[in-house]
This record gives sequence, structure tokens and C-alpha cells, in this order.
Amino acid sequence: MSDRNRPRQKLHASNRSAVAPFLAMDVLSQAAALEAQGRRIIHMEVGQPAAPASATALTAARVALEHGRLGYTEAKGRADVRQRLARHYRETYGVEVHPDRIMLTTGSSAGFNLAFLAAFDPGDRIVLTSPGYPAYRNILKALGLVPVEVEVGEDTRWSLTPELIAKAQADGPVKGVLVASPANPTGTMMTPDALADLVRYCDDEGIWFISDEIYHGLVYEGRQETALTASSQAIIINSFSKYYCMTGWRIGWMVLPEVLVRPTERIAQSLYISPPDLSQIAAAAALDGTEELETVKAGYAENRKLLLEGLPRLGFNKLLPVDGAFYIYADTSAFSSDSLAFTKAMLTEAGVAATPGADFDLTRGASYTRFSFAGSNQDMQQALLQLGEWLKR
Repeated sequence: MSDRNRPRQKLHASNRSAVAPFLAMDVLSQAAALEAQGRRIIHMEVGQPAAPASATALTAARVALEHGRLGYTEAKGRADVRQRLARHYRETYGVEVHPDRIMLTTGSSAGFNLAFLAAFDPGDRIVLTSPGYPAYRNILKALGLVPVEVEVGEDTRWSLTPELIAKAQADGPVKGVLVASPANPTGTMMTPDALADLVRYCDDEGIWFISDEIYHGLVYEGRQETALTASSQAIIINSFSKYYCMTGWRIGWMVLPEVLVRPTERIAQSLYISPPDLSQIAAAAALDGTEELETVKAGYAENRKLLLEGLPRLGFNKLLPVDGAFYIYADTSAFSSDSLAFTKAMLTEAGVAATPGADFDLTRGASYTRFSFAGSNQDMQQALLQLGEWLKR
């Protein structure tokens, strides 16, 4: 049979691509479509600060652009930026981190890709909280890893414990544990002692501990702590997107155990070449813009207070603890047992975009909705008005 007559193989997407959609981004797309029709939509669906990057970051970027020479950097990122981050750890947490252990990444998303690829092999089981950030689950599945979602609740203040990890180990070997504190979608934060206990348990069990610290700086109650205070073996993921208001700059960083530095660098060389030079320059300057950023944070605190008082008056009677970040995770079962339908109606009828809990919790999420309060105070007030009018109807 000639090549021309041979039956053609049907082309199709890979099995690894069959991950669930990131519903928050789907809602954002739906909101954008309504805005294109002339609708005014209040955005409470994505964790995106309404404020721009700090003046220090913008000034540094303008100077770099005037110079005109932007190019590749080391795969790990610019040495001066890594040195500045080492100073950040010393000043913020009292922890000494050698700059060689720090890697700049194309947002925290690239950091998670690199951590998963450098630390795990296909088929490895990694423990996550449920509710939790859906991209963890989706990235792990796309890479041939096995997310083990452990339900957390009020009894553990919506956090993982060594006992819960031990239960997961009874079902099979656990190679990694991933924890965010403050967490997304709940906003809850582990106490320093609870975090240290968890990290040390993982060290004792030979389990990689990945600490998502991208909401550090955005804490309203309690005290934030980096997992590095408990172990130099922890893998730290952080970002300039949240506290530093630099989502679109796509710049984050990792702090790696020494044994993972070179393996992660080798992978990054081929996947990303290097993080954007301009973003690195702006990010280093952003670390010196905290006075301005603290003012932005004060605005989040006002929004948090407004919603914690206003949502219960509308019937949202069960809200999870909001220690940090800029989310309120609300039990919406009094209104609907289908968070997808509830948030769709909220968007189209009330003009308020929020994220269904089904994004964050595959078993209980139908009864929850996440509201982001990263927007302006005026928008938060207007959202309460529009939600109140809609719920009355």
C-alpha cells in the first residue's frame, strides 16, 4: 500500500490536556463578553489588584526602556535581583538565604511547573487541601502526577495537619505536600507553630514540602511565617503579582533546597530561557516600594471589613476566616446548591462576577462562592447594593 492510500491517523489532543477548566478564568471571559456589549461588570472573580505596580517599579522600568537594552538573563534570573531577594528574607523573616538558592520565574505558575518537574516523577502522589487553588490539581495532572486532595474543615481551621497527611499515606506513598498560607480561596492562614509542625513532619517522612507564599504581605490577623524558618529543605514559591500589584508583569520567584538548584535550573533553561528582563528590573525596585503598597493593603483591609459586615446582612451567613489574601469564601447553600448556576445568574442578572466554589472543591464546592475584594472600595460598595437588589428579586 502506498503512503498516499494508507489510512490517515486521526489527530487529537493529548490525554494530558484533558484537565478541568479554570473556572475563575472562564468567568472572567464571560464578564469580558458582557462588557463588550456595554454592560458594567464588577469584578470579584479573579485575584487581581486594582492598583498598578508601585511608583518605584514603574520608574525603574521606564529607565530600563530608555536604555533600550533588554535581553536574556541567566535562567535563574539576574544576580542583583536574587541578591535583593536574599536581603528581603533577612529583613522580613530573619532568615539567611544564599542568592544561589533563589530563582526568578515567569510568575508563580512557572515556579509550580519547575518545582513539580524537578522534585517528582510521573505517578508520584502529592497532597493538596480541598478547598484549594485549582491550578495545582490541573498542572499536576497534566504532568502525569497524582493530586491527593484532602478535605479540610472547621475542625482544623481549614488547614492540613500531620494527622491528615498520615491518613493519606495509609492509602499509598506520598512524595509531596503543597500548602498555601494565607490560602486561596479561603484566605485562612496557619499559625507559625502549626506550619512548623507540618514542615518538620514532612522532613521526617522524606516528603517534599512546597510552600505557596504568594499572599505574604497581605495579612490582617495573625502572623505570617515562611516555611524556611522550619526547614532549609522546603521549596518556596512566591510572586510579585499579589502584594506588589504586578500580575501582568508575570514575575515570581522560588527558594530551593541546594539539591534542587541545578536540576531546576536545567529544566528552566529549556522551558523558559529566562524570566523577562524588564519585569525582573521592575520587581527588584518594587521591593523598595512598600510604603505605597501598604496604602494599597489598607484599602484591602477596608474592603474586607465592608464585606465581612455587609455579606451576612444579605444572607451570606457562613464565611470562612479571612486572615489574609483578598478573598472571602462564602457558604451560598442558602441560595443555591449549584454554585455554577448561582454565579452565572449573579453575573448576568446582578452584574457581579464571582467564582463558583466548584473551582476549588470537587466535593463540597457546589455550596460555596469565592468573592475577591482586590478591587476598589467603591466597587465593593456597589457590589453589595447590586447583590442586595438581585437577591430580593
